[in-house]
Amino acid sequence: MDRILVINGGMPKGGRTELLTRYIARKYDVDYIDISDANLPFLTGEEEQWRLPSVINFKEKVRFSSGIILISPEYHGGMTGALKNTLDFLTSDELEYKPVALIATAGGGKGGINCLNNMRTVMRGFYANVIPKQIVLDPECFNYDDASLWDEPAQLVNDLVKELQMFIKITSEVASKM
Repeated sequence: MDRILVINGGMPKGGRTELLTRYIARKYDVDYIDISDANLPFLTGEEEQWRLPSVINFKEKVRFSSGIILISPEYHGGMTGALKNTLDFLTSDELEYKPVALIATAGGGKGGINCLNNMRTVMRGFYANVIPKQIVLDPECFNYDDASLWDEPAQLVNDLVKELQMFIKITSEVASKM
């Protein structure tokens, strides 16, 4: 069974990124991490940080997932600084060849694509397998009354999850033959 992990890289609580993360976790029955609850410190590179229970727990959740959905709003042309700090606690040991899907939440207009590009570049640094399909969701994509998405954006998310599942299956099949 696929063990997909959704990582909410958005701030603040109650924002569209959190709404989307919870929607995906609920609809597809997958685990999620809200980085504001992960209790990870600001990375200083000090050796004792790597032994913190919160760091070990985060790294294990990522390592034992079959695939990742990474979600972030675009902040000043990239992912949130908080998400980048969170990802800096990982290594290729957790992410090498792991299928990763990317979603950006944006304020409208042309926002979001730089965030996707930034996340894709960082994931490549871990040797992760970022899938081709990616999504930017603007404010009008959300049904705020029931914490869901309207039909068209919901279909985009569904297509992204299906593609991620396909890449998880392919990765698993290839790994079993190595």
